[in-house]
Amino acid sequence: MLAGKRILIVIGGGIAAYKVLEVIRRLKERGATVRVILTRSAKEFVTPITVGALSGETVFSELFNPAEEQDIGHIVLSRDTDLILVAPATANLIARMANGLADELATASLLAAAAPIIACPAMNQRMWAHPATQRNAARLLADGVRFIGPAEGRMAERGEAGVGRLSEPMDIVAGVEAFFAAAATPKPLAGRHVLVTSGPTIEPIDPVRFITNRSSGKQGHAVAAAAARAGARVTLVSGPVSIADPAGVDVVRVETALEMLEAVFAALPADAAVMAAAVSDWRPAGVAPQKIKKAAGDPPPLAFVENPDILASLGHSDRRPKVVVGFAAETTDVETNAGRKLQAKGADCIVANDVSPEGGVFGGDRNSVRIVSAAGIDAWPTLSKDEVAERLIALIAGRLA
Repeated sequence: MLAGKRILIVIGGGIAAYKVLEVIRRLKERGATVRVILTRSAKEFVTPITVGALSGETVFSELFNPAEEQDIGHIVLSRDTDLILVAPATANLIARMANGLADELATASLLAAAAPIIACPAMNQRMWAHPATQRNAARLLADGVRFIGPAEGRMAERGEAGVGRLSEPMDIVAGVEAFFAAAATPKPLAGRHVLVTSGPTIEPIDPVRFITNRSSGKQGHAVAAAAARAGARVTLVSGPVSIADPAGVDVVRVETALEMLEAVFAALPADAAVMAAAVSDWRPAGVAPQKIKKAAGDPPPLAFVENPDILASLGHSDRRPKVVVGFAAETTDVETNAGRKLQAKGADCIVANDVSPEGGVFGGDRNSVRIVSAAGIDAWPTLSKDEVAERLIALIAGRLA
């Protein structure tokens, strides 16, 4: 899988840098060509002579070295490669990557990169858990950077342990192999446009209050990510969520059901639509211009009006995608209610799941679904939401084919 692959490794300045020497050796064993950039601080932990001996290539480190930059080396290095591996990706290096800094050869090359990037974090567990590092990692994920690790275990600091260790060298090599294996996999949705809705909607009562539901958006976002991996151009219309945007996806953020309806039809035409959002069925008939004050006596009355049915509007539209998939979040009579929706909404199939509190579906990482279609009911085993998404995209690809 790695024979002939060109891999550029950026070694960051952390104690775990010594482990990357083994990664270089193992990648070379598998036929890859490995070139290395050392950050300034990396040279405090590993030497260019050692790295060069293992890689069999010139080791680069200086942005203002005339011999290295005469052909604009930071551009050539980052583009004449199939993959860039950043290991160890320290907290400092992750922060510089996330904010687009180009203050040395390593970061300038990463900023100019045309190749995919995999980062392998390594730092003290408190540094990894710090909100700033988590924000930076989320930004990189949203930008399409993939991650291997960090792993859990003992830290270099005496007596400390937790999540933050660099993944073991063979785990990193396995992750690189998995990346190239996925890249070689056929893209069944290449050239297709897939529209996905995800998350909840919120309906304002006054400037500070609103009604909503417990949807986390995890399943809808997983579907969008799976469609992108299958080669589709993906438009994700998302209500307010606290999870990162999927890589390689065009995201349209909305709040209310009316906004989501408008965004869905603005995204057409599409070859397939997956309506995974948990849309509020009703909204307050009017929004108070000022905060409703608490007063003695009965609470203020709330009048509601029905929101438009986005799935039915799309399913019965003359602009309807070829494949329309709806979701049915039910707490009772799951299959019966999903069957009714299939007929009423004009969908090709309904993904039905039981969202009773004891099931942990809302906000959880696993899902138990039944696919309800004209052909009958197909009950899938309990799977991770990512696995549900992969199966659903495979089903859609088959229908489009």
